[in-house]
Amino acid sequence: MNGELRLLADIGGTNARFALEARGGQFADVEVLACADYATLDDAMRAYLGRAAGRALAVDIVRHAAIAIANPVEDDQVSMTNHHWSFSIEALRLQQGLATLLVVNDFAALAMSLPHLAADGRERIGGGIELANRPIGLIGPGTGLGVSGVIPAGGNRWIALAGEGGHVSFAPANKEEAAILEALWGEYGHVSAERLLSGMGLELIHWALTGKRLDAPAITGAALDGSSSDCRRTVDTFCAILGSVAGNVALTLGATGGMYIGGGIAPRLGKLFTESSFRARFEDKGRLRPYLARIPTYLITEQYPALRGVSAMLSDRVAALP
Repeated sequence: MNGELRLLADIGGTNARFALEARGGQFADVEVLACADYATLDDAMRAYLGRAAGRALAVDIVRHAAIAIANPVEDDQVSMTNHHWSFSIEALRLQQGLATLLVVNDFAALAMSLPHLAADGRERIGGGIELANRPIGLIGPGTGLGVSGVIPAGGNRWIALAGEGGHVSFAPANKEEAAILEALWGEYGHVSAERLLSGMGLELIHWALTGKRLDAPAITGAALDGSSSDCRRTVDTFCAILGSVAGNVALTLGATGGMYIGGGIAPRLGKLFTESSFRARFEDKGRLRPYLARIPTYLITEQYPALRGVSAMLSDRVAALP
Protein backbone atom coordinates (compact mmCIF):
# COMPACT_ATOMS: atom_id res chain seq x y z
CA MET A 1 0.00 0.00 0.00
CA ASN A 2 1.64 3.17 -1.20
CA GLY A 3 0.82 6.76 -0.31
CA GLU A 4 -0.97 8.15 2.71
CA LEU A 5 -2.77 5.69 4.97
CA ARG A 6 -5.78 6.34 7.20
CA LEU A 7 -6.49 4.44 10.42
CA LEU A 8 -9.97 3.01 10.93
CA ALA A 9 -11.41 1.19 13.94
CA ASP A 10 -14.65 -0.44 15.05
CA ILE A 11 -14.70 -0.73 18.84
CA GLY A 12 -17.12 -2.99 20.69
CA GLY A 13 -17.27 -4.09 24.29
CA THR A 14 -15.31 -7.28 23.55
CA ASN A 15 -13.23 -6.68 20.43
CA ALA A 16 -11.52 -3.77 18.68
CA ARG A 17 -11.22 -4.13 14.90
CA PHE A 18 -8.52 -2.05 13.22
CA ALA A 19 -7.63 -1.50 9.57
CA LEU A 20 -5.49 0.75 7.42
CA GLU A 21 -7.03 2.35 4.36
CA ALA A 22 -5.15 3.54 1.31
CA ARG A 23 -6.30 6.19 -1.11
CA GLY A 24 -9.14 4.79 -3.18
CA GLY A 25 -10.73 2.87 -0.31
CA GLN A 26 -8.53 -0.23 -0.25
CA PHE A 27 -8.48 -1.88 3.20
CA ALA A 28 -5.42 -3.72 4.43
CA ASP A 29 -4.01 -5.23 7.59
CA VAL A 30 -7.36 -5.82 9.28
CA GLU A 31 -6.70 -7.07 12.81
CA VAL A 32 -9.02 -7.85 15.72
CA LEU A 33 -7.70 -7.19 19.23
CA ALA A 34 -9.33 -8.20 22.50
CA CYS A 35 -10.27 -5.06 24.41
CA ALA A 36 -9.58 -6.78 27.74
CA ASP A 37 -5.90 -7.11 26.79
CA TYR A 38 -5.33 -3.34 26.89
CA ALA A 39 -5.72 -0.82 29.69
CA THR A 40 -6.74 2.00 27.35
CA LEU A 41 -7.82 2.60 23.78
CA ASP A 42 -4.56 4.51 23.27
CA ASP A 43 -2.66 1.34 24.23
CA ALA A 44 -4.67 -0.76 21.79
CA MET A 45 -4.11 1.71 18.96
CA ARG A 46 -0.36 1.80 19.64
CA ALA A 47 -0.19 -2.00 19.74
CA TYR A 48 -1.96 -2.30 16.39
CA LEU A 49 0.12 0.38 14.71
CA GLY A 50 3.31 -1.13 16.13
CA ARG A 51 2.51 -4.51 14.64
CA ALA A 52 1.54 -2.88 11.34
CA ALA A 53 4.92 -1.10 11.29
CA GLY A 54 6.57 -4.48 11.86
CA ARG A 55 4.82 -5.66 8.70
CA ALA A 56 6.50 -2.80 6.78
CA LEU A 57 3.41 -0.59 6.53
CA ALA A 58 4.13 3.16 6.63
CA VAL A 59 2.08 3.93 9.74
CA ASP A 60 4.33 6.88 10.57
CA ILE A 61 2.49 8.93 7.93
CA VAL A 62 -1.03 8.25 9.29
CA ARG A 63 -2.58 11.69 9.81
CA HIS A 64 -6.31 10.98 9.80
CA ALA A 65 -8.22 8.37 11.81
CA ALA A 66 -11.82 7.46 12.55
CA ILE A 67 -13.31 5.26 15.24
CA ALA A 68 -16.78 3.74 15.38
CA ILE A 69 -17.59 2.84 18.97
CA ALA A 70 -20.46 0.99 20.64
CA ASN A 71 -21.44 3.93 22.79
CA PRO A 72 -23.22 7.27 22.52
CA VAL A 73 -20.81 10.02 21.37
CA GLU A 74 -22.22 13.34 22.49
CA ASP A 75 -19.18 15.44 23.44
CA ASP A 76 -15.41 15.18 23.82
CA GLN A 77 -15.47 12.68 26.68
CA VAL A 78 -16.38 9.09 25.85
CA SER A 79 -16.95 6.53 28.62
CA MET A 80 -17.89 3.10 27.33
CA THR A 81 -20.93 1.53 28.96
CA ASN A 82 -19.92 -2.05 28.11
CA HIS A 83 -16.18 -1.78 28.82
CA HIS A 84 -13.92 0.22 31.14
CA TRP A 85 -12.26 2.42 28.49
CA SER A 86 -12.83 6.14 28.97
CA PHE A 87 -11.08 8.87 26.99
CA SER A 88 -11.10 12.43 25.69
CA ILE A 89 -11.26 12.51 21.89
CA GLU A 90 -8.99 15.56 21.70
CA ALA A 91 -6.48 14.13 24.16
CA LEU A 92 -6.37 10.86 22.24
CA ARG A 93 -5.83 12.77 19.00
CA LEU A 94 -2.85 14.56 20.50
CA GLN A 95 -1.44 11.37 22.04
CA GLN A 96 -1.57 9.67 18.65
CA GLY A 97 -0.16 12.69 16.78
CA LEU A 98 -3.12 12.88 14.41
CA ALA A 99 -4.40 15.84 12.42
CA THR A 100 -7.95 14.41 12.51
CA LEU A 101 -9.61 11.96 14.89
CA LEU A 102 -13.30 11.33 14.27
CA VAL A 103 -15.23 9.27 16.85
CA VAL A 104 -18.81 8.26 16.07
CA ASN A 105 -21.45 5.81 17.27
CA ASP A 106 -20.90 2.40 15.71
CA PHE A 107 -24.48 2.04 14.51
CA ALA A 108 -24.35 5.40 12.77
CA ALA A 109 -21.20 4.15 11.04
CA LEU A 110 -22.97 0.92 10.09
CA ALA A 111 -25.83 2.96 8.64
CA MET A 112 -23.38 5.08 6.66
CA SER A 113 -21.96 1.92 5.09
CA LEU A 114 -25.27 1.00 3.45
CA PRO A 115 -24.99 3.15 0.29
CA HIS A 116 -21.45 1.80 -0.19
CA LEU A 117 -22.05 -1.95 0.23
CA ALA A 118 -21.07 -4.10 -2.72
CA ALA A 119 -23.61 -6.52 -4.17
CA ASP A 120 -21.81 -9.44 -2.51
CA GLY A 121 -21.97 -7.67 0.86
CA ARG A 122 -25.71 -8.20 1.26
CA GLU A 123 -28.35 -10.91 0.81
CA ARG A 124 -31.83 -10.07 -0.43
CA ILE A 125 -34.76 -11.31 1.64
CA GLY A 126 -37.98 -11.26 -0.40
CA GLY A 127 -39.02 -8.90 -3.17
CA GLY A 128 -39.15 -5.17 -3.71
CA ILE A 129 -37.11 -2.68 -5.71
CA GLU A 130 -34.98 0.00 -4.05
CA LEU A 131 -35.33 3.58 -5.24
CA ALA A 132 -32.21 5.68 -5.80
CA ASN A 133 -31.49 8.64 -3.51
CA ARG A 134 -34.18 7.73 -1.00
CA PRO A 135 -33.88 7.06 2.76
CA ILE A 136 -32.41 3.69 3.76
CA GLY A 137 -33.35 2.01 7.03
CA LEU A 138 -31.30 -0.19 9.37
CA ILE A 139 -32.13 -2.46 12.28
CA GLY A 140 -29.66 -4.72 14.07
CA PRO A 141 -30.36 -7.20 16.87
CA GLY A 142 -27.27 -8.22 18.80
CA THR A 143 -26.31 -7.53 22.41
CA GLY A 144 -29.00 -4.84 22.15
CA LEU A 145 -31.15 -3.55 19.29
CA GLY A 146 -29.74 -0.82 17.11
CA VAL A 147 -31.96 1.28 14.86
CA SER A 148 -30.71 3.87 12.39
CA GLY A 149 -30.80 4.94 8.78
CA VAL A 150 -29.28 7.30 6.25
CA ILE A 151 -30.87 10.03 4.20
CA PRO A 152 -29.53 11.54 0.96
CA ALA A 153 -27.99 15.00 1.27
CA GLY A 154 -27.31 15.87 -2.36
CA GLY A 155 -24.66 14.61 -4.72
CA ASN A 156 -23.02 11.52 -3.25
CA ARG A 157 -23.43 12.68 0.35
CA TRP A 158 -25.48 10.90 2.99
CA ILE A 159 -26.39 11.79 6.58
CA ALA A 160 -26.62 9.06 9.22
CA LEU A 161 -29.41 9.24 11.78
CA ALA A 162 -28.55 8.63 15.42
CA GLY A 163 -31.28 7.64 17.86
CA GLU A 164 -32.53 5.08 20.35
CA GLY A 165 -35.24 3.43 18.27
CA GLY A 166 -34.54 0.04 19.82
CA HIS A 167 -36.27 1.25 22.99
CA VAL A 168 -39.68 1.92 21.43
CA SER A 169 -42.50 -0.01 23.09
CA PHE A 170 -43.05 -3.54 21.83
CA ALA A 171 -46.41 -4.08 20.11
CA PRO A 172 -47.64 -7.70 19.78
CA ALA A 173 -49.17 -8.82 16.48
CA ASN A 174 -51.05 -11.92 17.69
CA LYS A 175 -52.29 -13.66 20.83
CA GLU A 176 -49.07 -15.57 21.40
CA GLU A 177 -47.03 -12.36 21.33
CA ALA A 178 -49.61 -10.70 23.58
CA ALA A 179 -49.02 -13.51 26.10
CA ILE A 180 -45.26 -12.92 25.85
CA LEU A 181 -45.81 -9.21 26.47
CA GLU A 182 -48.03 -9.92 29.48
CA ALA A 183 -45.41 -12.24 30.97
CA LEU A 184 -42.67 -9.64 30.55
CA TRP A 185 -44.84 -6.81 31.91
CA GLY A 186 -44.78 -8.63 35.21
CA GLU A 187 -41.00 -8.77 35.13
CA TYR A 188 -40.05 -5.40 33.67
CA GLY A 189 -42.98 -3.00 33.43
CA HIS A 190 -42.07 -1.28 30.18
CA VAL A 191 -41.25 -3.82 27.48
CA SER A 192 -39.20 -2.39 24.61
CA ALA A 193 -38.50 -3.88 21.21
CA GLU A 194 -34.91 -4.41 22.40
CA ARG A 195 -36.17 -6.49 25.32
CA LEU A 196 -37.17 -9.13 22.75
CA LEU A 197 -34.89 -8.44 19.78
CA SER A 198 -31.49 -9.13 21.32
CA GLY A 199 -29.54 -12.04 22.75
CA MET A 200 -31.34 -11.56 26.02
CA GLY A 201 -34.57 -11.30 24.02
CA LEU A 202 -34.16 -14.80 22.63
CA GLU A 203 -33.83 -16.05 26.20
CA LEU A 204 -36.91 -14.13 27.38
CA ILE A 205 -39.03 -15.30 24.44
CA HIS A 206 -38.03 -18.88 25.20
CA TRP A 207 -38.87 -18.47 28.88
CA ALA A 208 -42.24 -16.85 28.13
CA LEU A 209 -43.16 -19.61 25.65
CA THR A 210 -41.89 -22.64 27.57
CA GLY A 211 -41.19 -21.63 31.17
CA LYS A 212 -37.59 -22.85 30.68
CA ARG A 213 -34.38 -20.87 31.05
CA LEU A 214 -31.75 -21.33 28.34
CA ASP A 215 -28.99 -19.05 27.14
CA ALA A 216 -29.11 -17.62 23.63
CA PRO A 217 -26.31 -19.78 22.12
CA ALA A 218 -28.04 -22.94 23.37
CA ILE A 219 -31.36 -21.79 21.89
CA THR A 220 -29.96 -20.97 18.46
CA GLY A 221 -27.78 -24.08 18.43
CA ALA A 222 -30.71 -26.40 19.18
CA ALA A 223 -32.88 -24.60 16.64
CA LEU A 224 -30.21 -24.89 13.95
CA ASP A 225 -29.49 -28.60 14.50
CA GLY A 226 -33.18 -29.45 14.81
CA SER A 227 -32.85 -31.02 18.25
CA SER A 228 -35.53 -28.89 19.95
CA SER A 229 -38.91 -27.87 18.60
CA ASP A 230 -39.24 -25.40 21.48
CA CYS A 231 -36.02 -23.64 20.44
CA ARG A 232 -37.13 -23.62 16.82
CA ARG A 233 -40.42 -22.01 17.91
CA THR A 234 -38.45 -19.40 19.86
CA VAL A 235 -36.31 -18.51 16.83
CA ASP A 236 -39.37 -18.40 14.55
CA THR A 237 -41.08 -16.00 16.97
CA PHE A 238 -37.95 -13.84 17.17
CA CYS A 239 -37.74 -13.57 13.36
CA ALA A 240 -41.44 -12.70 13.08
CA ILE A 241 -41.17 -9.93 15.68
CA LEU A 242 -38.06 -8.61 13.91
CA GLY A 243 -40.07 -8.40 10.70
CA SER A 244 -42.80 -6.36 12.37
CA VAL A 245 -40.35 -3.94 13.99
CA ALA A 246 -38.33 -3.59 10.76
CA GLY A 247 -41.57 -2.72 8.97
CA ASN A 248 -42.26 -0.05 11.59
CA VAL A 249 -38.82 1.47 11.00
CA ALA A 250 -39.30 1.41 7.22
CA LEU A 251 -42.64 3.19 7.56
CA THR A 252 -41.24 5.77 9.98
CA LEU A 253 -38.27 6.64 7.75
CA GLY A 254 -40.01 6.18 4.42
CA ALA A 255 -37.15 3.80 3.66
CA THR A 256 -37.90 3.25 -0.01
CA GLY A 257 -34.15 2.99 -0.61
CA GLY A 258 -34.23 -0.36 1.20
CA MET A 259 -34.31 -1.80 4.70
CA TYR A 260 -31.19 -3.55 6.04
CA ILE A 261 -30.67 -6.04 8.88
CA GLY A 262 -27.35 -5.94 10.71
CA GLY A 263 -26.23 -7.05 14.15
CA GLY A 264 -24.78 -10.37 15.21
CA ILE A 265 -27.85 -12.59 15.53
CA ALA A 266 -29.64 -12.77 12.16
CA PRO A 267 -26.57 -13.79 10.09
CA ARG A 268 -25.95 -16.74 12.43
CA LEU A 269 -29.45 -18.12 11.87
CA GLY A 270 -28.89 -18.91 8.20
CA LYS A 271 -31.95 -20.40 6.53
CA LEU A 272 -33.91 -20.22 9.77
CA PHE A 273 -33.93 -16.47 9.17
CA THR A 274 -34.05 -16.23 5.39
CA GLU A 275 -36.92 -18.75 5.19
CA SER A 276 -38.76 -17.43 8.27
CA SER A 277 -41.88 -15.27 8.39
CA PHE A 278 -39.68 -12.16 8.68
CA ARG A 279 -40.60 -10.84 5.24
CA ALA A 280 -44.31 -11.65 5.56
CA ARG A 281 -44.46 -9.80 8.87
CA PHE A 282 -42.44 -6.92 7.43
CA GLU A 283 -45.18 -6.40 4.83
CA ASP A 284 -48.11 -7.10 7.17
CA LYS A 285 -49.23 -3.49 7.77
CA GLY A 286 -52.86 -3.53 6.66
CA ARG A 287 -53.60 -0.78 4.14
CA LEU A 288 -49.87 -0.06 3.82
CA ARG A 289 -49.01 -3.61 2.73
CA PRO A 290 -48.45 -2.56 -0.94
CA TYR A 291 -46.09 0.22 0.24
CA LEU A 292 -43.98 -2.23 2.29
CA ALA A 293 -44.07 -4.86 -0.47
CA ARG A 294 -42.20 -2.44 -2.74
CA ILE A 295 -39.35 -1.97 -0.22
CA PRO A 296 -36.54 -4.55 -0.50
CA THR A 297 -35.01 -6.03 2.65
CA TYR A 298 -31.38 -7.10 2.86
CA LEU A 299 -29.26 -9.02 5.34
CA ILE A 300 -25.80 -7.43 5.68
CA THR A 301 -23.17 -10.08 5.00
CA GLU A 302 -20.01 -7.93 4.61
CA GLN A 303 -17.53 -8.86 7.32
CA TYR A 304 -16.56 -5.35 8.48
CA PRO A 305 -19.31 -2.98 7.30
CA ALA A 306 -18.82 -0.42 10.10
CA LEU A 307 -15.29 0.19 8.83
CA ARG A 308 -16.74 0.97 5.42
CA GLY A 309 -19.17 3.44 6.97
CA VAL A 310 -16.71 5.19 9.24
CA SER A 311 -14.38 5.57 6.25
CA ALA A 312 -17.12 7.47 4.39
CA MET A 313 -17.69 9.68 7.44
CA LEU A 314 -13.97 10.40 7.73
CA SER A 315 -13.84 11.35 4.04
CA ASP A 316 -16.61 13.90 4.63
CA ARG A 317 -14.75 15.31 7.65
CA VAL A 318 -11.41 15.60 5.84
CA ALA A 319 -13.04 17.15 2.77
CA ALA A 320 -14.51 19.87 5.00
CA LEU A 321 -11.12 20.84 6.46
CA PRO A 322 -9.83 24.28 5.48
